[in-house]
Amino acid sequence: MGNGVIIGYAYVVADLLNIGHLKHLEACSGLCNKLIVGVLTDGATIEKKHKPVISFGERLEIIKSVKFVSIAVKQETYSPIPNVLQLQPDILFESTSHEELDITNCKNAVDTYGGRIIIMPYYAGQSSTAIKNKVLRVWLKKDEVHPKVINLEEK
Repeated sequence: MGNGVIIGYAYVVADLLNIGHLKHLEACSGLCNKLIVGVLTDGATIEKKHKPVISFGERLEIIKSVKFVSIAVKQETYSPIPNVLQLQPDILFESTSHEELDITNCKNAVDTYGGRIIIMPYYAGQSSTAIKNKVLRVWLKKDEVHPKVINLEEK
């Protein structure tokens, strides 16, 4: 803060990386010079969601490789507050998909050091959960099972 470089902090689970993740990170990176992205650990994720399918290590490496991301870091709680208080970014990017109380708590945290929050739109058209549910729906229809999928009932 204060040297002309605007640092932003966004956070994601990034299980089954999709266009929604990329649009979110691209939009966030357009509002700052350096974007730090917290990747939620499995433990942090299960505070509010199901355990990710992809391992934390793989998700972290995937996010590190995204061109809009300057640095990817571990986020050990669902709330970004511990990382934000430690890193003190100029901007914390929140999502319209998050609960109002959580956003208020984050605003109070960034206010302690002079940061601000920008609430970004949630890209509801595509999500990891939607992808998982679609895969399940397709694969559970026996007459539409891909020929390379092993039929567990035959074993």
